[in-house]
Amino acid sequence: MIIILDEINLMNDDSVLMKLSRAEEAGKIDCSVGVIAISNKIQYVDNVNERVKSSFQHKELFFKPYDANQLREIMFNREDAFQDGVLSEDVIPLSAAFAAQEHGDARKAIDILRHAGEVAYEAGAEQVTEEYVRQAQQHAEKDRFRELVNGAPTQAKAALLALTELSVNSNDDAFLTSRVYGQYERICNHLDMDILSVRRFRDILKEQAFLGVVEIEKINKGSAGGIHLQNRLIEDAQVVRETILEDSRMQDWTRE
Repeated sequence: MIIILDEINLMNDDSVLMKLSRAEEAGKIDCSVGVIAISNKIQYVDNVNERVKSSFQHKELFFKPYDANQLREIMFNREDAFQDGVLSEDVIPLSAAFAAQEHGDARKAIDILRHAGEVAYEAGAEQVTEEYVRQAQQHAEKDRFRELVNGAPTQAKAALLALTELSVNSNDDAFLTSRVYGQYERICNHLDMDILSVRRFRDILKEQAFLGVVEIEKINKGSAGGIHLQNRLIEDAQVVRETILEDSRMQDWTRE
């Protein structure tokens, strides 16, 4: 039996994996079990229970993101979404190049192409050109993030703003939770907001990691330092800041 688990990093614990790895041994089934676990979080295996790792004797396979040439071929197959002659010759190569530089994600590359068409249409243009691709790439970043934070609680926005301010004003791109919490306290004091406990604050950051806005990594500082969580924005910090400050409650922070 082969079981495929996509987005395995979204599982709350390793209990399912543990049961699968011991199913034949426990007499629950009369065949061998193989598990294919798929995740775009390369650190996922580091957090798996050691007993589960031992049972599965896993092997990791890494798949590189699409490069610009591969994305270009994928997007040429979507060219028929536009009327003949509407796309200038450099539109698909540029869309592919933007996507390859940032993420290598085919769906996001197609999003850029779609947005370019929408921007050109709204401008009343007869042809989609490089100019509209560049505008679309910026719009796609903002729109994607707006969808994620739309309707998010004010406290979640304050937590994200704290991480954003550190990212914008520092040469570092990742910060310990304690440092982010300190910035969060300053924001709450300035905006006259309630300050959540450190525990609840950590939960909010985990929720944002689940949504794909923040990346959280465990850092082991040895027996003396212990294990700490390090937080990093996945989205561009300036885009995040601009989007959060669209909330009227958060705008007063700019006058800090």
